[in-house]
Parts: sequence; structure tokens; C-alpha cells
Amino acid sequence: MKFLSVVGARPQFIKIAPMSRAIAEYNKDKKDKIEDIIVHTGQHYDSDMSDIFFDELKIPKPHFHLGVGSCGHGAQTGRMIEKIEELLLDVKPSIVIVYGDTNSTLAAALAAVKLHIPVIHIEAGLRSFNRAMPEEINRIVADHVSSLLLAPTPTAMENLKNENLITKSLNVGDIMRDAVIFNSNLAKNKSLVLRELLLRSKEYGLVTMHRAENTDDLIRLKDILNALNTIAEEGLRLIFPVHPRTKSVINKELNNWRPCKNFSLVDPVGYLDMMELVGNAKIAFTDSGGLQKEAFFLNCPCITLRDETEWVETVTSGGNIITGAKPEEIHKAFTQWSELMSHEIDFSKQVNSVFGEGKTAEKILDAIVEYIH
Repeated sequence: MKFLSVVGARPQFIKIAPMSRAIAEYNKDKKDKIEDIIVHTGQHYDSDMSDIFFDELKIPKPHFHLGVGSCGHGAQTGRMIEKIEELLLDVKPSIVIVYGDTNSTLAAALAAVKLHIPVIHIEAGLRSFNRAMPEEINRIVADHVSSLLLAPTPTAMENLKNENLITKSLNVGDIMRDAVIFNSNLAKNKSLVLRELLLRSKEYGLVTMHRAENTDDLIRLKDILNALNTIAEEGLRLIFPVHPRTKSVINKELNNWRPCKNFSLVDPVGYLDMMELVGNAKIAFTDSGGLQKEAFFLNCPCITLRDETEWVETVTSGGNIITGAKPEEIHKAFTQWSELMSHEIDFSKQVNSVFGEGKTAEKILDAIVEYIH
């Protein structure tokens, strides 16, 4: 069996690592070996994806790097389709595996289906119901052209049922759960970030913000920053590893805004350092879909600085509060969490019941092998 897995950004490499470990285990005692060919489109250039990144996280390096780079959505997707199609004609895989909702996911799914190669979509069925988000369009199209849809949650399965896709769908759990269990253990042994930033566990809040809906809207951005400043002034130290896009906007467009003494804007951190920061934070403020889940998995209360989320289970299970950008809503949510944080918080039962217990990669591999056979 020959798999071709297409990824384009650091979070997708983190998701592919548990699959690679599962395939290696499968190949130990099976006659029908799996050849897993990994393709990096180059959609995102990430300076943190050095040899150390792959070695520390035990992630296999890509066999092919297409070097597409950053450009407009149409141009980027078009270039990826062209290059992936050439590769598919040469490699002739049994299936193509795509992850999540990036332009790389969309391009690989379209290139494969036009060549009549079955597409397997991992993290199928997610919906924010906000079609202004490019990711939402990518998710919907990928789901509708895929041959096997591997959903991470019951809500995702319900979405697929509502779109008449249930007959080719399976709830396998969330592969990020596998990755967080593995990588948070690595982080405990390898990361020095708490020492470097002079932080003590559960005595700080973590901030991340990078989505265009916040960084490109100066009113929203300023409202969020002011709300966080107020929370920091009231006594909670906040650590904000600033995304380059966000930093550029703050420096150019909000040059009169200043963080208070207790609100520290720092350089971006690597993945293991981020795992350690999330796992030891008292609370997280974020607009990242991935970090919402990571916080939930690591028993860190979360406030999501968006108007909706595709990970609704983090909300319904009691680990996440959606506030948007309104300062009064952000502060209200923080007050609500403050009343609960006097007790030890443990989301593990809710996490296991919704996202699985960390065996998703094995379930995915079993489903793919059964589909091929």
C-alpha cells in the first residue's frame, strides 16, 4: 500500500507524527507494508521547522518539498494543484491523505479526486458556519470530494450527517489528542521556557492572537489589547508570544498603545515551549483553533477571542468561553473563570468522552487499511 500524505504548515506536521508512529508499528508485523510518502507544499514558511524541530518531536521529514510559498489564495492553491498533480502522476499512490483545512488540504484533495485517486480527510466535519473564513470553504470542499471522512468528534459527525455524507464518515477521535499527550511529556523534559521567562506554574495567563479577523480589524485588535491590559493591571501577569503579523500591525497602526508592566510581549516560541506554557498557564486567551483544544487537553481554562469556534465541544464541555473582541465580555469571562480557578481544574473526563483517549492514529490507520482492502 502506498500512502501520499500532504501537509503545508507546522500544525499539520504535528498531526502527521502520530500517524507515522502508527504506520511504523503496523509495518513491524504485517506482510502488506505501508509506504508513507510525505509531501510538504511549502504553504507556510516556518523558521522553527529546522532539523531540531523534526528530531525533538520525532516527526519524519518530508520526502518532497514543493516550495510553493506565500501568495494570494487563488494563486497559491493553483500552484499547489499543479505541482501535486505532477507528483501524483509520478508516484501513483493508493490513496491521498489530507489534514484539516489549509489551502494545501484543498489543493491536494482537488488534484487527487480529478485523477480518481481516493482522498482520506482527517479532521473531517468541522464547521464554524462562517464562510468568510477561507478555512471553512476548504473544509467543506475537502469533505465533499473525499472518499473517507474521519471525524474527530460527535459534533463533526452530526455536521457530516446534515450534509448527507454520513455513509462515508467515521468518528475516530482527535489526532491532536495523541500529539498533545506525546509532546507535552517531551516538553516537561526539554523545555526551559518557564525558567527563561521567570514564570511559575499557574501564576500567569497565556495570550496568542494571529487571525486576520482580529489583526486586520484595528477596532477589534485595540479592544482586545485594552481588555487584556486591564486584566494584567488587576494582578495577573500575562505572557504574549507575539505572532509576526500581529506585531507588525501593533507597531505600525497602534503605535500609541502600550502594554502595562504586568503584560509581557515576547518573541514567538517553539512548539515544545508553547506546550509547556499552555500546560502551566492559569488561563489562556486565544483566537487559535488548535490552542483551544490544547488548553482543554492540558486542563487550562480558555477564553476564545472570536465570535464562533469550530471546536464547539470545548465550550459545551465547560473548558472554553467564547467572547469575541468586546472588552466587557472578555472581562466577564475572566471573572467567571476566576471564581472556578480557586479549585483544581480537571477536564480529563470530558476530553476522553469527546476527543478520545489518545489512540486516534491507530483507529485512523485501521479505517484506511479496511477501506483499501
